[in-house]
Amino acid sequence: MLAGISADYYLRLERGRDRRPSVQVLESIARVLRLDDDHLAHLLTLVAEQPRRRRRSPKETPPPGALKLLESLAQPAYIEGRYFDILASNGLARALSPRLAVGGNQLRDMFLDPAEQARYPDWQDLTECLVANLRQAVGTDVDDPRFIELTGELALASARFRQLWARHEVRGQSGGPIRMRHPQLGELTLNRERLAIGGAETLMLVVFHPEAGSGDAEKLALLASATLDAPDAGRRLQRAEA
Repeated sequence: MLAGISADYYLRLERGRDRRPSVQVLESIARVLRLDDDHLAHLLTLVAEQPRRRRRSPKETPPPGALKLLESLAQPAYIEGRYFDILASNGLARALSPRLAVGGNQLRDMFLDPAEQARYPDWQDLTECLVANLRQAVGTDVDDPRFIELTGELALASARFRQLWARHEVRGQSGGPIRMRHPQLGELTLNRERLAIGGAETLMLVVFHPEAGSGDAEKLALLASATLDAPDAGRRLQRAEA
């Protein structure tokens, strides 16, 4: 017996003979398999009766208020979509990484661009997080054309993506420190926060901020100063690098 479920019934589930198990059955299996909350939530979405989305991918547009907030922030920040597209970013984010410009895609950059990979000392951990979060974000909507196009491209071009995708990991992203290598400032560690945007279900506001009073805070302040004062930017950053 598996958490009150007969071996015969479990075998039927495993072989796909029963495609509509109850929530109670799934929760029992999750307890026995010691699935965490993210994996349980993903499991429930796979079997829940939900209306299918249209096959045309909806356009993701940041609300005007979120754009105003983004530009008012003194920290590097950007707005990302469901598939990690960069939908908006402020000047300091682009100074931190040119790849954070509108139109970029973080999955493509992380898996296909060696220069972007070299920018992150913990690149392997970051790619694990991205792929696991992509599975969570997509849920049952695997026929979305944008999803098919992106995952197909990455699977063909990146062995690392194929390896991670085959794991079927599901995980939500949470705030935490991230290490970066900047060509002028050197290595710095910033805290990354991902904040949901009200009225825009699939969009997130991502903000980088340093520990107060740290050397990383000084480097970021220098970068902000150089970004605002372009003529002196080269001299300022060269002094920081030296």
